Amino acid sequence: MNELLTGGGDIQAIIVGALVVFSVFLGALGIRSSNSRRGAIASAALAGIPDSADADLRSLEMSQSPSERILMPLVRMLTGIGRVFTPQANLAQWQRDLMMAGLLNQLSVTDFLGIRALVGTVLGIGSFFMLSTTGTTGFSAILFALVPFMIGLYLPIFWLKSKVTARQTAISRAMPDALDMMSICVDAGLGFEAALQKVAWQWNNELTGEFRRVITEIRVGVSRVDALRHMVDRTSVPDIASFVAVLVQADQLGIAIKDVLHTQAEQMRVKRRQRAQESAQKAPLKMLFPLVFFIFPSMFAVILGPAVPKLMNAFSR
Repeated sequence: MNELLTGGGDIQAIIVGALVVFSVFLGALGIRSSNSRRGAIASAALAGIPDSADADLRSLEMSQSPSERILMPLVRMLTGIGRVFTPQANLAQWQRDLMMAGLLNQLSVTDFLGIRALVGTVLGIGSFFMLSTTGTTGFSAILFALVPFMIGLYLPIFWLKSKVTARQTAISRAMPDALDMMSICVDAGLGFEAALQKVAWQWNNELTGEFRRVITEIRVGVSRVDALRHMVDRTSVPDIASFVAVLVQADQLGIAIKDVLHTQAEQMRVKRRQRAQESAQKAPLKMLFPLVFFIFPSMFAVILGPAVPKLMNAFSR
Protein backbone atom coordinates (compact mmCIF):
# COMPACT_ATOMS: atom_id res chain seq x y z
CA MET A 1 0.00 0.00 0.00
CA ASN A 2 2.86 2.37 0.82
CA GLU A 3 4.50 1.55 -2.50
CA LEU A 4 1.26 2.35 -4.30
CA LEU A 5 0.94 5.67 -2.50
CA THR A 6 4.57 6.44 -3.23
CA GLY A 7 4.07 5.60 -6.91
CA GLY A 8 0.94 7.74 -7.00
CA GLY A 9 2.83 10.63 -5.45
CA ASP A 10 5.56 10.30 -8.08
CA ILE A 11 2.94 10.43 -10.83
CA GLN A 12 1.30 13.48 -9.31
CA ALA A 13 4.65 15.23 -8.98
CA ILE A 14 5.53 14.48 -12.59
CA ILE A 15 2.13 15.64 -13.83
CA VAL A 16 2.35 18.86 -11.81
CA GLY A 17 5.87 19.49 -13.11
CA ALA A 18 4.77 18.89 -16.69
CA LEU A 19 1.83 21.27 -16.27
CA VAL A 20 4.10 23.94 -14.80
CA VAL A 21 6.56 23.60 -17.68
CA PHE A 22 3.73 23.72 -20.20
CA SER A 23 2.27 26.83 -18.54
CA VAL A 24 5.64 28.58 -18.62
CA PHE A 25 6.01 27.58 -22.26
CA LEU A 26 2.58 29.00 -23.16
CA GLY A 27 3.40 32.19 -21.26
CA ALA A 28 6.65 32.58 -23.20
CA LEU A 29 4.76 31.96 -26.43
CA GLY A 30 2.23 34.65 -25.54
CA ILE A 31 4.94 37.13 -24.60
CA ARG A 32 6.77 36.43 -27.84
CA SER A 33 3.60 36.88 -29.89
CA SER A 34 2.83 40.12 -28.06
CA ASN A 35 6.34 41.44 -28.66
CA SER A 36 6.14 40.48 -32.32
CA ARG A 37 2.83 42.28 -32.64
CA ARG A 38 4.20 45.38 -30.88
CA GLY A 39 7.21 45.31 -33.19
CA ALA A 40 4.96 45.11 -36.23
CA ILE A 41 2.87 48.03 -34.95
CA ALA A 42 6.01 50.09 -34.23
CA SER A 43 7.36 49.34 -37.70
CA ALA A 44 4.05 50.42 -39.19
CA ALA A 45 4.15 53.65 -37.19
CA LEU A 46 7.71 54.41 -38.35
CA ALA A 47 6.63 53.75 -41.92
CA GLY A 48 3.86 56.34 -41.59
CA ILE A 49 0.95 53.90 -41.53
CA PRO A 50 -2.02 55.24 -39.52
CA ASP A 51 -3.31 53.66 -36.31
CA SER A 52 -6.19 52.07 -38.18
CA ALA A 53 -3.65 49.63 -39.58
CA ASP A 54 -3.61 47.96 -36.13
CA ALA A 55 -7.09 46.59 -36.75
CA ASP A 56 -6.04 45.47 -40.23
CA LEU A 57 -3.01 43.70 -38.74
CA ARG A 58 -5.24 41.96 -36.20
CA SER A 59 -7.69 40.89 -38.89
CA LEU A 60 -4.79 39.65 -41.02
CA GLU A 61 -3.52 37.55 -38.12
CA MET A 62 -6.96 36.08 -37.48
CA SER A 63 -7.44 35.30 -41.16
CA GLN A 64 -4.55 32.85 -41.04
CA SER A 65 -5.21 29.17 -40.52
CA PRO A 66 -4.96 27.72 -36.98
CA SER A 67 -1.82 25.82 -37.95
CA GLU A 68 -0.09 29.05 -38.99
CA ARG A 69 -1.19 30.95 -35.85
CA ILE A 70 -0.69 28.19 -33.26
CA LEU A 71 1.24 25.22 -34.59
CA MET A 72 4.04 26.92 -36.52
CA PRO A 73 5.07 29.28 -33.65
CA LEU A 74 5.09 26.24 -31.37
CA VAL A 75 7.24 24.36 -33.85
CA ARG A 76 9.69 27.25 -34.21
CA MET A 77 10.09 27.58 -30.44
CA LEU A 78 11.01 23.91 -30.17
CA THR A 79 13.80 24.28 -32.72
CA GLY A 80 16.20 25.68 -30.14
CA ILE A 81 16.22 22.32 -28.38
CA GLY A 82 16.84 20.51 -31.65
CA ARG A 83 19.72 22.73 -32.72
CA VAL A 84 21.62 22.05 -29.49
CA PHE A 85 21.74 18.29 -30.12
CA THR A 86 22.02 18.35 -33.94
CA PRO A 87 25.42 18.35 -35.71
CA GLN A 88 25.99 20.90 -38.45
CA ALA A 89 26.53 18.13 -41.00
CA ASN A 90 23.02 16.84 -40.37
CA LEU A 91 21.58 20.33 -40.75
CA ALA A 92 23.29 20.72 -44.12
CA GLN A 93 22.07 17.29 -45.23
CA TRP A 94 18.47 18.04 -44.24
CA GLN A 95 18.60 21.34 -46.06
CA ARG A 96 19.74 19.50 -49.17
CA ASP A 97 16.99 16.89 -48.71
CA LEU A 98 14.38 19.63 -48.39
CA MET A 99 15.70 21.16 -51.60
CA MET A 100 15.62 17.83 -53.45
CA ALA A 101 12.11 17.15 -52.15
CA GLY A 102 10.93 20.52 -53.46
CA LEU A 103 9.91 21.65 -49.96
CA LEU A 104 12.51 24.34 -49.33
CA ASN A 105 10.00 27.08 -50.18
CA GLN A 106 7.50 25.62 -47.69
CA LEU A 107 9.75 24.35 -44.89
CA SER A 108 13.08 25.60 -43.66
CA VAL A 109 15.59 23.55 -41.71
CA THR A 110 14.42 25.37 -38.58
CA ASP A 111 10.82 24.31 -39.23
CA PHE A 112 11.93 20.74 -39.86
CA LEU A 113 13.81 20.63 -36.56
CA GLY A 114 10.73 21.98 -34.81
CA ILE A 115 8.55 19.30 -36.41
CA ARG A 116 10.97 16.60 -35.23
CA ALA A 117 10.94 17.94 -31.68
CA LEU A 118 7.15 18.32 -31.70
CA VAL A 119 6.45 14.81 -33.00
CA GLY A 120 8.93 13.26 -30.56
CA THR A 121 7.54 15.21 -27.62
CA VAL A 122 3.92 14.35 -28.43
CA LEU A 123 4.67 10.63 -28.81
CA GLY A 124 6.86 10.58 -25.69
CA ILE A 125 4.36 12.37 -23.44
CA GLY A 126 1.43 10.38 -24.84
CA SER A 127 3.25 7.09 -24.21
CA PHE A 128 4.17 8.19 -20.68
CA PHE A 129 0.56 8.92 -19.74
CA MET A 130 -0.64 5.67 -21.36
CA LEU A 131 1.92 3.72 -19.35
CA SER A 132 0.89 5.56 -16.20
CA THR A 133 -2.69 4.39 -16.65
CA THR A 134 -1.53 0.76 -16.90
CA GLY A 135 0.32 0.92 -13.57
CA THR A 136 3.87 1.59 -14.82
CA THR A 137 5.09 4.56 -12.81
CA GLY A 138 8.17 6.59 -12.06
CA PHE A 139 11.48 5.98 -13.76
CA SER A 140 10.28 2.86 -15.58
CA ALA A 141 7.56 4.82 -17.39
CA ILE A 142 10.09 7.45 -18.42
CA LEU A 143 12.44 4.78 -19.80
CA PHE A 144 9.65 3.12 -21.79
CA ALA A 145 8.49 6.51 -23.10
CA LEU A 146 11.97 7.21 -24.51
CA VAL A 147 11.42 4.64 -27.27
CA PRO A 148 8.37 6.43 -28.79
CA PHE A 149 10.21 9.72 -28.31
CA MET A 150 13.15 8.50 -30.40
CA ILE A 151 10.76 7.05 -32.98
CA GLY A 152 9.03 10.42 -33.19
CA LEU A 153 12.38 12.10 -33.84
CA TYR A 154 13.13 9.82 -36.78
CA LEU A 155 9.65 9.69 -38.35
CA PRO A 156 10.01 13.12 -40.06
CA ILE A 157 13.38 12.01 -41.48
CA PHE A 158 11.80 8.91 -43.03
CA TRP A 159 8.97 11.07 -44.39
CA LEU A 160 11.48 13.49 -45.94
CA LYS A 161 13.47 10.67 -47.53
CA SER A 162 10.29 9.23 -49.02
CA LYS A 163 9.38 12.64 -50.47
CA VAL A 164 12.85 12.92 -52.05
CA THR A 165 12.58 9.43 -53.57
CA ALA A 166 9.07 10.08 -54.89
CA ARG A 167 10.10 13.37 -56.48
CA GLN A 168 13.19 11.86 -58.12
CA THR A 169 11.09 9.00 -59.48
CA ALA A 170 8.52 11.44 -60.90
CA ILE A 171 11.27 13.45 -62.59
CA SER A 172 12.86 10.33 -64.10
CA ARG A 173 9.50 9.16 -65.49
CA ALA A 174 8.70 12.55 -67.03
CA MET A 175 12.13 13.01 -68.60
CA PRO A 176 11.65 10.96 -71.83
CA ASP A 177 8.35 12.65 -72.74
CA ALA A 178 9.81 16.10 -72.03
CA LEU A 179 12.80 15.40 -74.27
CA ASP A 180 10.48 14.18 -77.03
CA MET A 181 8.53 17.42 -76.87
CA MET A 182 11.73 19.48 -76.82
CA SER A 183 13.09 17.65 -79.85
CA ILE A 184 9.82 18.27 -81.73
CA CYS A 185 9.96 21.97 -80.84
CA VAL A 186 13.58 22.22 -82.01
CA ASP A 187 12.68 20.45 -85.26
CA ALA A 188 9.93 23.04 -85.72
CA GLY A 189 12.53 25.83 -85.65
CA LEU A 190 12.69 26.90 -81.99
CA GLY A 191 15.93 27.34 -80.12
CA PHE A 192 16.85 25.33 -77.04
CA GLU A 193 15.71 27.93 -74.51
CA ALA A 194 12.46 28.56 -76.40
CA ALA A 195 11.79 24.81 -76.58
CA LEU A 196 12.56 24.48 -72.87
CA GLN A 197 10.14 27.30 -72.10
CA LYS A 198 7.46 25.76 -74.32
CA VAL A 199 7.67 22.43 -72.51
CA ALA A 200 7.85 24.11 -69.10
CA TRP A 201 4.59 26.01 -69.57
CA GLN A 202 2.70 23.20 -71.31
CA TRP A 203 3.02 20.76 -68.42
CA ASN A 204 2.74 21.03 -64.66
CA ASN A 205 4.87 18.44 -62.91
CA GLU A 206 8.10 18.26 -60.93
CA LEU A 207 10.33 18.30 -64.01
CA THR A 208 8.66 21.28 -65.66
CA GLY A 209 8.89 23.14 -62.36
CA GLU A 210 12.66 22.73 -62.52
CA PHE A 211 12.61 23.83 -66.17
CA ARG A 212 10.76 27.00 -65.19
CA ARG A 213 13.35 27.74 -62.56
CA VAL A 214 16.13 27.24 -65.12
CA ILE A 215 14.41 29.74 -67.45
CA THR A 216 14.06 32.23 -64.60
CA GLU A 217 17.76 31.96 -63.74
CA ILE A 218 18.72 32.47 -67.38
CA ARG A 219 16.53 35.57 -67.58
CA VAL A 220 18.20 37.15 -64.53
CA GLY A 221 21.65 36.74 -66.04
CA VAL A 222 22.85 33.25 -65.08
CA SER A 223 24.53 31.40 -67.93
CA ARG A 224 22.72 28.46 -69.43
CA VAL A 225 25.38 25.98 -68.34
CA ASP A 226 25.31 27.20 -64.72
CA ALA A 227 21.50 27.19 -64.64
CA LEU A 228 21.42 23.60 -65.88
CA ARG A 229 24.06 22.57 -63.33
CA HIS A 230 22.00 24.19 -60.59
CA MET A 231 19.10 22.00 -61.69
CA VAL A 232 21.33 18.95 -61.31
CA ASP A 233 22.26 20.02 -57.77
CA ARG A 234 18.62 20.58 -56.83
CA THR A 235 17.37 17.21 -58.09
CA SER A 236 20.32 14.75 -57.87
CA VAL A 237 18.67 12.62 -60.56
CA PRO A 238 21.16 10.58 -62.66
CA ASP A 239 19.15 11.09 -65.87
CA ILE A 240 19.21 14.87 -65.41
CA ALA A 241 22.93 14.80 -64.67
CA SER A 242 23.75 12.78 -67.80
CA PHE A 243 21.50 14.97 -69.96
CA VAL A 244 23.13 18.18 -68.71
CA ALA A 245 26.62 16.71 -69.16
CA VAL A 246 25.84 15.84 -72.78
CA LEU A 247 24.41 19.31 -73.39
CA VAL A 248 27.49 21.01 -71.95
CA GLN A 249 29.80 18.82 -74.01
CA ALA A 250 27.77 19.44 -77.19
CA ASP A 251 27.86 23.17 -76.54
CA GLN A 252 31.64 23.08 -76.17
CA LEU A 253 32.17 20.94 -79.30
CA GLY A 254 29.63 22.77 -81.45
CA ILE A 255 27.33 19.80 -82.03
CA ALA A 256 23.79 20.57 -83.20
CA ILE A 257 21.35 20.60 -80.31
CA LYS A 258 18.73 18.82 -82.46
CA ASP A 259 20.84 15.67 -82.78
CA VAL A 260 21.64 15.71 -79.07
CA LEU A 261 17.97 15.92 -78.13
CA HIS A 262 16.99 13.09 -80.48
CA THR A 263 19.70 10.82 -79.08
CA GLN A 264 18.95 11.65 -75.47
CA ALA A 265 15.21 11.15 -75.95
CA GLU A 266 15.79 7.70 -77.41
CA GLN A 267 18.17 6.72 -74.61
CA MET A 268 15.74 7.95 -71.94
CA ARG A 269 12.93 5.88 -73.45
CA VAL A 270 15.16 2.81 -73.39
CA LYS A 271 16.05 3.45 -69.74
CA ARG A 272 12.40 3.87 -68.80
CA ARG A 273 11.53 0.60 -70.51
CA GLN A 274 14.37 -1.16 -68.70
CA ARG A 275 13.18 0.21 -65.34
CA ALA A 276 9.66 -1.03 -66.06
CA GLN A 277 11.00 -4.50 -66.91
CA GLU A 278 13.09 -4.52 -63.74
CA SER A 279 10.04 -3.61 -61.64
CA ALA A 280 8.03 -6.36 -63.33
CA GLN A 281 10.72 -8.93 -62.53
CA LYS A 282 10.71 -7.85 -58.87
CA ALA A 283 6.95 -8.28 -58.58
CA PRO A 284 6.94 -12.09 -57.88
CA LEU A 285 9.44 -11.62 -55.05
CA LYS A 286 7.35 -8.83 -53.51
CA MET A 287 4.22 -10.98 -53.78
CA LEU A 288 5.87 -13.87 -51.93
CA PHE A 289 5.40 -12.41 -48.44
CA PRO A 290 1.61 -11.78 -48.64
CA LEU A 291 1.14 -15.13 -50.39
CA VAL A 292 2.93 -17.12 -47.69
CA PHE A 293 1.58 -15.32 -44.64
CA PHE A 294 -1.94 -14.31 -45.69
CA ILE A 295 -3.26 -16.19 -48.74
CA PHE A 296 -1.81 -19.71 -48.26
CA PRO A 297 -3.01 -20.09 -44.64
CA SER A 298 -6.56 -19.16 -45.59
CA MET A 299 -6.48 -21.58 -48.54
CA PHE A 300 -5.20 -24.39 -46.33
CA ALA A 301 -7.91 -23.63 -43.76
CA VAL A 302 -10.63 -23.81 -46.42
CA ILE A 303 -9.29 -26.95 -48.13
CA LEU A 304 -8.02 -28.96 -45.15
CA GLY A 305 -10.38 -27.59 -42.48
CA PRO A 306 -13.24 -30.07 -43.09
CA ALA A 307 -10.82 -33.01 -42.93
CA VAL A 308 -9.40 -32.09 -39.51
CA PRO A 309 -12.30 -33.52 -37.40
CA LYS A 310 -12.24 -36.76 -39.38
CA LEU A 311 -8.49 -37.14 -38.91
CA MET A 312 -8.82 -36.42 -35.18
CA ASN A 313 -11.54 -39.06 -34.82
CA ALA A 314 -9.46 -41.57 -36.80
CA PHE A 315 -6.35 -41.11 -34.64
CA SER A 316 -8.33 -41.07 -31.39
CA ARG A 317 -9.54 -44.68 -31.89
